Amino acid sequence: LAIFVVELAGRFVYRGVSFFKDPWAVFDLIVIAIALIPASHSFSVLRALRILRVLRLISMVGKLRVVVQGLLGAVPGLMSSGAILVIIFYVFAVMATKLFAVADPAHFGSLPTSLFTLFQIMTLEGWADIVRNLMTVIPLAWVFFIAWILASTFTMLNLFIGIIVNAMQTAHDAEEEETRRQQTATHEGLASQMARLEAEIRLLRTAVESRAAEPRR
Repeated sequence: LAIFVVELAGRFVYRGVSFFKDPWAVFDLIVIAIALIPASHSFSVLRALRILRVLRLISMVGKLRVVVQGLLGAVPGLMSSGAILVIIFYVFAVMATKLFAVADPAHFGSLPTSLFTLFQIMTLEGWADIVRNLMTVIPLAWVFFIAWILASTFTMLNLFIGIIVNAMQTAHDAEEEETRRQQTATHEGLASQMARLEAEIRLLRTAVESRAAEPRR
């Protein structure tokens, strides 16, 4: 912890006020400040947050940085798709409660219970047993659950994956474009320096030739 404090203080002295413009630096400051809290009572659990400094590796490795930028870029699309999923979730939960509350009150006796059961079915965990038990009372119950699995698991979750992949591709393209721009700027700078050096060499050569052509006294 002492090494962390010295390192952070050195960065602050070197960078000054611009230190607070770096979100990762602010994150380090918060984590170290939490670690300095005395390990007593309920505050002792906060000291475990020092391990979050491992996340600094993300800012140091270019590929990880692209992945994080892609995930952050996908947040708006994920929120919109998530809102649609919540609406579909609620509609199916109300329908399930109305249809199956009497036949299977343990899984569909109330709206919260139906929400939890549908979430379990969405993960494809043990859904076949639930449906088979209902089919002994309501033979056509499988229609409802097949529709729910198609709407939630195979449609919405694949939509989430598509949004994330598209955002990561966009972040990757932006990273490559920034790299090409920097390379182009570097090449243009080198070309400008080379042109200036060539012009100076020509001037020196002209001056030397002119001096050599002057008659000796």
